[in-house]
Amino acid sequence: MPHIFIDTNRSLGTIDPNIYGQFSEHLGRCIYQGIYVGENAEIPNSNGMRCDVVNALKALHIPVLRWPGGCFADTYHWRDGIGPQAQRKTIVNTNWGGVSEDNSFGTHEFMELTRQLGCEAYFSGNVGSGTVQEFSDWVEYCNMGGVSPMASLRRENGREAPFNVKYWGIGNEAWGCGGNMRAEYYADLCRQYSTYLRSYSPDHKIYKIASGANVDDYHWTRTVLERAGHVIDAVSLHYYTLPHQDWQHKGSATEFTESEYYTTLHKTLRMEELVENHSRIIRQFAGGRKIGLAVDEWGTWYDVEPGTNPGFLYQQNTMRDALVAAINLNIFNNHCDTVCMANIAQMVNVLQAMILTEGSKMVLTPTYHVFALYAAHQGAQQLESYAETSILRHDEEAVPTLHVSASRAADGKILVTVANLDAAHPAEAQVLLGGVKAAAVDGTVLCGTADARNTFTAPDAVQPKALSAVLTADGFTAALPACSVAAFTVTPQ
Repeated sequence: MPHIFIDTNRSLGTIDPNIYGQFSEHLGRCIYQGIYVGENAEIPNSNGMRCDVVNALKALHIPVLRWPGGCFADTYHWRDGIGPQAQRKTIVNTNWGGVSEDNSFGTHEFMELTRQLGCEAYFSGNVGSGTVQEFSDWVEYCNMGGVSPMASLRRENGREAPFNVKYWGIGNEAWGCGGNMRAEYYADLCRQYSTYLRSYSPDHKIYKIASGANVDDYHWTRTVLERAGHVIDAVSLHYYTLPHQDWQHKGSATEFTESEYYTTLHKTLRMEELVENHSRIIRQFAGGRKIGLAVDEWGTWYDVEPGTNPGFLYQQNTMRDALVAAINLNIFNNHCDTVCMANIAQMVNVLQAMILTEGSKMVLTPTYHVFALYAAHQGAQQLESYAETSILRHDEEAVPTLHVSASRAADGKILVTVANLDAAHPAEAQVLLGGVKAAAVDGTVLCGTADARNTFTAPDAVQPKALSAVLTADGFTAALPACSVAAFTVTPQ
């Protein structure tokens, strides 16, 4: 029987709720149709936001939402999205599908969305094709409470009080779609932009996030931290899981072999190496300052669903994706001393989405249910954990049977989240709680075949269900189904 050890006396600190952040880009049907349908739509909405989608997302207790991109951010000019909607400029989304959009969803609409969700806003600013003045004006427009040109413009557009947007990304993927820059050039731009991104209230200090590395570009992180670390609060990291590294043939979201299943999980596990290595560089050049790692784009990336627009990045979501989510969230939890934020890509209808929509229909994906199972980790004290398991090997790609993280909430309850990565075999797990005697334990599990998924004709095919656990003298035991994600809430004596 594999053992899982939870040391309740050892912790790296608090799990930042922002690790459970989301990402919404002007891409495909994420914003339009997925989140925003307009006030005159037949689909039930509140100020243009789909009620079904917002209510489902509120249940996840989303802490922070990133917008408007992504690659779209560095072609986005925020003034195009303010003022009377009928007078806004129609633009072409040159990054994603070449479609036209009318800018009916802009700064005020996004802030209305965050209000409905009860989350913080994270704006990704335009460094690639914008100017320092444009970015500085956006911060002033959102955050200036006194008298100024941008504050007056905001009030003319119907908002008296400042929005007090805290999180600001200084560009996106500056090494690629955000300008194809060298690390040295971007680091200097980051210093320049940061100088003019000001806090307009001592009670609402803005948090500046530098455009960070693609995967294992450690030179990028080192250069940005060495040259601009003194003017930022965090640096980002982007890493997507692809079954195949050929971006033209990444693999199907639903039709995959056992080998592709294990390859996907093996590549996902690389996130730990990346977080550790980038964190080491951050600590080396932070100079005693607290600088975080924001993994603000992560998740699976497959070929689009057959018959859909290739530029819309619409893909289905299976139990394989649920395990990818569990692995990543466990890793982020267990590196909470450095990881200050993470934003899965993306929230609705794009890549590894929480929700899929089709007209008035809505489906919750297996990934959505993993976020629900893990929600109680937000703001809890991380507990050191270790899974003593066998290693699954497929084509020499090592994958452990079990993957785990744990935390203790303010009320003393302990949440243990475990993924059984074995696609074919259940696992009898013995969980040992060092330093705590359990009075009760409640379990919930999400499981199914690796390709199990929810569809518009079968929206409830993959659903969480109760999982029994048996108390022991030093913890509890539970039978974990094959290909499953389980969450156990332990009430101590």
